[in-house]
Amino acid sequence: MNSQTSPLAVIVLAAGKGTRMKSDLHKVLHPIAGRPMLDHLLASAAELHPERQVVVAGHGREQLEKALGDRAVIAVQEPQLGTAHAVQQARTALAGHAGDVLVLYGDVPFVRTQTMRAMLERLHGADRPAVVVLGFEPEDPLQYGRVIASEGVIAKMVEHKDASEAERACRLCNSGLLAARADDLFALLDRVGNANAQGEYYLPDVVNIAAGDGRACAVVTTDDPDEVAGINSRAELAEAEARWQQRRRRQAMDDGATLVAPETVWFAWDTKLGRDVLVEPNVFFGPGVTVADGVTIRAFCHIEGASLAGGVEVGPYARLRLGAVLQEKAKVGNFVEVKKAVLGPGAKASHLSYIGDAEVGAGANIGAGTITCNYDGYFKYKTVIGERAFIGSNSALIAPVRIGADAIVAAGSAVSRDVADGELRLVRAEQLVKPGWADRFHDMMKKKKAEKKDKA
Repeated sequence: MNSQTSPLAVIVLAAGKGTRMKSDLHKVLHPIAGRPMLDHLLASAAELHPERQVVVAGHGREQLEKALGDRAVIAVQEPQLGTAHAVQQARTALAGHAGDVLVLYGDVPFVRTQTMRAMLERLHGADRPAVVVLGFEPEDPLQYGRVIASEGVIAKMVEHKDASEAERACRLCNSGLLAARADDLFALLDRVGNANAQGEYYLPDVVNIAAGDGRACAVVTTDDPDEVAGINSRAELAEAEARWQQRRRRQAMDDGATLVAPETVWFAWDTKLGRDVLVEPNVFFGPGVTVADGVTIRAFCHIEGASLAGGVEVGPYARLRLGAVLQEKAKVGNFVEVKKAVLGPGAKASHLSYIGDAEVGAGANIGAGTITCNYDGYFKYKTVIGERAFIGSNSALIAPVRIGADAIVAAGSAVSRDVADGELRLVRAEQLVKPGWADRFHDMMKKKKAEKKDKA
């Protein structure tokens, strides 16, 4: 049986209190690129099609239960007595599982699927190791535990504080991640003791126990130490975000997009950019954005939950919110906000407008300062603007309302009733003219101001 046919269970350790984060939010739910770090990890594991997933929780487990839903079983570790003890808490959830087990950490979110697969393939090598450990070689080994190995076979696992000078000279460090067959893993865990300074049960001890039995244990080494970087503080969270963004920017440019100032563009985990997309400086993509070929996004735009078709132009200083759909060659200009609205092919809203809960027909023109009044304090209502309609500047379209094709709404109108196709709608109060009134007003106010100054 090999790693492609052996059933797989994934255990994610997430019982730590995360005190260094100083947050009410569970550590593994803090987002990177708009996605909780735990979900980054589970997405990579999902490509291996695990039959079972167990998240070991302690502090904040209610948050994890809400976030995970039915995607994983929650096993509770209370009290927290070490990593080996944490893995043991998954035993009940994995009852009857006779396949492989992959042990991951919720605060180590960027382990690649290919790395997980390499661990499982090594587990099913000819020598059938009892345990496979993921090792890495950081620039500075710091206080990491060492993996003493020769040609990929582990002779010893040793904590830094217990290592000799010769062992500390070894650069191969223990990431904490491992793979084993379920029967082997839990049998070894039963033999782990806590005779150490912390009085805790340490997961790496399963390797030394297996080695003591004369069984082979193996190490797989990642070629990217950042892959196994843990996140324990806000500063480390920011560093992880920066690394992720840097790689995503490079990918975007490699895929054919132009980023004028790459370091100022921020992507979400699921942002999709087409070819020949131009992104000017200081653009932020929230989750749920799809950008087709040939789109231009000007500087200082904020885009989330939006779909941009080919040839669209956005910004500068535009905001596209959830449900914004811009069809071919539509244009949204400076200081325009679009929410849950479709702009048809070639439609334009060039300046200072709010388009919410609306359909804007092909070729329609939305004048500067136009707003769709979509909310009455209780409910949202829809505005429909027909093809080639012209909405004059500073107009208020009071939904629900329909503006017909080729209709014109005169500037400054407040439209609360439907406008027929080809109709002109002018809604303004009659202008009142009082000759000389302004001069008399200014004279009066200047006199009052002078009298007040004299009294002071």
